[in-house]
Amino acid sequence: MAWYIYLAHFGAGLFFANGVPHFVNGISGRRFQSPFASPPGVGESSPLINVIWGMANFVIGYCLLYGVGNFDAGFSVDLLIVAIGALAAAIGLALHFGRFHS
Repeated sequence: MAWYIYLAHFGAGLFFANGVPHFVNGISGRRFQSPFASPPGVGESSPLINVIWGMANFVIGYCLLYGVGNFDAGFSVDLLIVAIGALAAAIGLALHFGRFHS
């Protein structure tokens, strides 16, 4: 498989993981940091903005996963690459948001 397919699947994992906190906080009615707040990434956005931003991340992740190369949903290198991308995003988000919520 070409290198850019692995990169796209890694990026899909990043977008999926980033979508979770925005979507969950938004549907829970809580304000949460987003790139659309002031200052970006630090200020909190409304629950509606976070639901929309979370869903946008899911759509982008889906497009990267199924729109680039052939994704094998079974236990495969493809799934491992997506999981590594999700883990990388989760660690980065935990470190970033942990400063504001701890």
